[in-house]
Amino acid sequence: MDPTPLSDRLRKQLDGPRDGALLRYSLGNALIAEGKPAEAAEALRKAVEFDPSYSAAWKSLGKALAEAGDNNAAMQAYESGIAVAEARGDKQAAKEMRVFLRRLQKAVP
Repeated sequence: MDPTPLSDRLRKQLDGPRDGALLRYSLGNALIAEGKPAEAAEALRKAVEFDPSYSAAWKSLGKALAEAGDNNAAMQAYESGIAVAEARGDKQAAKEMRVFLRRLQKAVP
């Protein structure tokens, strides 16, 4: 097995022919798993720039921002993600993001 962290392997593909929402989403999730939420948020912001209707990327962006301690930005990401998910008929993603949003709203004074 390759000892190189997944995020490093994914970064090598950035700005290449495979760069896009899926690559940035995968990189963001790898960085969350590696405990680097601020870096993850950057990758996930790029994912939603590539594809603003990518509800899973919005959900991960909210998670990364919350883990990085930016609760207000996380709430905004979840709100955007909920709107996108509802527009696409992705009811499960919208439901999950509403739960995460409510938790943050309770935590933020």
